[in-house]
Amino acid sequence: MKRTIVVGGGVIGVCCAYFLAKRGSPVTVLERDNIGSGASFGNAGTISPGHPPMNRPVALKKAVRWLLDPVSPLYIPARWDPGLVKWLRDFRSNCTQERLEANMRVLEPLGHATRPLFDRLVEEEELDCDYRPGGYYEVFRTEHGREEVEAEAAMARAAGFRTEFLAPEALQEREPALKSGLLGGAFYPEAATCNPLRFVQELAERIQGYGGAVVTGSEAVEVLTRDGRVTGVRTRDGEIWESDRVVLATGAYSLDLATRFGCRLPVQAGKGYHRDRDPATGGAPPLNVTCILREYYVLCTPMDGFVRFAGTMEFSGVNHEIREARMAQLTKAADSFLEGVGDVESTSEWCGLRPCTPDGLPIVGPLSAPEGVYLATGHAMLGLTLGPVTGQLVAEWILDGRPSINVDAMRVDRF
Repeated sequence: MKRTIVVGGGVIGVCCAYFLAKRGSPVTVLERDNIGSGASFGNAGTISPGHPPMNRPVALKKAVRWLLDPVSPLYIPARWDPGLVKWLRDFRSNCTQERLEANMRVLEPLGHATRPLFDRLVEEEELDCDYRPGGYYEVFRTEHGREEVEAEAAMARAAGFRTEFLAPEALQEREPALKSGLLGGAFYPEAATCNPLRFVQELAERIQGYGGAVVTGSEAVEVLTRDGRVTGVRTRDGEIWESDRVVLATGAYSLDLATRFGCRLPVQAGKGYHRDRDPATGGAPPLNVTCILREYYVLCTPMDGFVRFAGTMEFSGVNHEIREARMAQLTKAADSFLEGVGDVESTSEWCGLRPCTPDGLPIVGPLSAPEGVYLATGHAMLGLTLGPVTGQLVAEWILDGRPSINVDAMRVDRF
């Protein structure tokens, strides 16, 4: 049988490899660091079908005010980067209601498919990843927040996802950790959460159980071709891995692997942060369900033994520099919405890079040339949410010739 090399051991790459391995197709994952060491290591852990992509008109309205504020939800430090300037220009042109509605039509079937896939994976594979299918709340404390939450909830309902609006009293009854003074919130019962790193690590183990290989500390630097077809991958240490197909699931890294084929990948690294707190030390309340704090765009997710405060978007290039002001913003947001956020040491402080496209859709599907190269990147803040369905669709594309859901709108040709 033909062999596939998957470059990238984050949630997207691991999901692609899992669905190939489960169908008996030989597959090898090459990861430059450790499995799940990128954005999958410390994201908010939310599985949010029906959540809109980044390119919302409301985001554009706020961006001008936020851009240079180091403690705003969006931050772009002043620097000369022509690629980012072009990306921002394209992003601005895609922040229209028409584009948002078009993107929702593309993402709608993926959102409806991914939650059942999560349920099935966790049950059938007995994944130990603190999976919690309990939904989440999006809460607000201002009238502007109410307007935005109501608009997005209406969009989710139009796409067939369930939402429930709750008054402040009902919210506090369900989630006592919320402070008084909130104006309300929306509940998304079809959402779920998990520990993202453990999900990826557990799935990587299942790949090996099905006969696939997972190789860490192996950085792919070149996709090899002959006569217009893929023949393998060369790693930084000079090793050649022969294969008939290559899936590039490299996230915000190694975009030059595709540009060598003349393929423009307009992906920018959007840095996010997390701060983990232990409720036992008084650093966070013992939340029952994840809460999204609308005015700050911060997520507070209960996981096994800790609460994760996560969020923000920073475009400062491919780096892992932690800006203390960005980290402090997470705690400030949590403290304004939740009881019991003390001034204690965090159990983990982290930043990671999300791959973001200017039009709000991921990049998924085969390249027209060379034959045998598939892309799976650009999921921005929906990487965990769309990981399993992306993996299944890529496996179907490779093994069956076409995916079961039409995602032609997500192919790189659109750029």
